[in-house]
Amino acid sequence: MKEVNVNEVPADAQLIDVREADEFAEVRADNAVNIPMSEFTSRVGELDLDRDIYLICKLGGRSAQVGEYLEQRGIETINVAGGTEGWVAAGLPHSTN
Repeated sequence: MKEVNVNEVPADAQLIDVREADEFAEVRADNAVNIPMSEFTSRVGELDLDRDIYLICKLGGRSAQVGEYLEQRGIETINVAGGTEGWVAAGLPHSTN
C-alpha cells in the first residue's frame, strides 16, 4: 500500500474517512466521505474503483488496516499518514462541529 502525507493528497481526491460517525462529525477534511471501519465490508461498493482511493482516519492506523483489507481483494489504496490530526495541524481545509 502506498502512503502519502497530508500535503500530498490532491484537492479533488476520493478521500475516505474510516473513523466512526461521531469522530467524523467532530472534525473532518472538507472533501472526505465517511465510511466507518465498522461498516466497511458492507459499504465497499460505494468506492469509485476508477479513481485513486485515499484512506484517512485519526492518525493513520485504522486507515492502514482498511487499506490492507482492500489490497487483499485486489483494490489499490493510498494511506494518508498523520490522518485527520495531521490534516488539521497542516491547516488544510476542514470542518468542525
